[in-house]
Amino acid sequence: MEWYVYVIAIVGSAVAGAINTLAGNGSAITLTILTELIGLPGNVANATNRVGVWTQSMAGGYAFYKNGKLNIQQSGLIIIATVIGAVIGIVVAIYVSNEQFMGVFRFLLAFMLLVILVKPKRWLRETDNTVKFSPWLIVPVFLALGFYGGFIQMGMGVFYLAAMVLGARYSLIDSNAVKIVVVAIYTFFALIIFQYRGLIDWPMGLLMASGQTVGGYFTAYYASRYPQANIWAHRVLIVVVILALIKLFNLHTLFW
Repeated sequence: MEWYVYVIAIVGSAVAGAINTLAGNGSAITLTILTELIGLPGNVANATNRVGVWTQSMAGGYAFYKNGKLNIQQSGLIIIATVIGAVIGIVVAIYVSNEQFMGVFRFLLAFMLLVILVKPKRWLRETDNTVKFSPWLIVPVFLALGFYGGFIQMGMGVFYLAAMVLGARYSLIDSNAVKIVVVAIYTFFALIIFQYRGLIDWPMGLLMASGQTVGGYFTAYYASRYPQANIWAHRVLIVVVILALIKLFNLHTLFW
């Protein structure tokens, strides 16, 4: 490849790592680079992309934990339920196509944008450690979210943050900390499955992972220490959802 392809791949993956750490859907950048710039087939690009998703999640999770934004004991049940659901979803995705879901997904994401914009103060509060939820409520909700993430992946970060912030009463930054730990765990299982099926291009995966890891770690590091991190995470989330909707509804064709 030309030298500038490496530069674009590393810089683009670093941006994607930052976006995934604060909101989600950064894979829209990395998958575009892997398919359009590097030329990998779609299924190989999807599998290869998980290498960087895993390393960025591990790095970001470590940064959040080191700076006191990740309480494993408090979030243990949520993490376990989500991971179990995700592993089931990954296995199902091997045998069942999820293409039919895309038509519904666009409208779910549009609804989620309304949820994010209405009463934004709900998204800016700090974690309420006094709230206790019944396992009979927490387990089914996060099993379902985990299954969705393992089966479809697209938009999982947005929906997961909504459940954490509006349902479990976590702050947006603390929600992101739990989210990326969950993603790190179930992506590890996804990597095993994809490697077994021979779908991972490791040289390209490690190239992208170098940028994603740096982007994920430093975003988590500064988000843990910056007093207004919740405000910026909320803004990034809004932008990410709007851009995803523009692409899903092909609205960009109105301007280009």
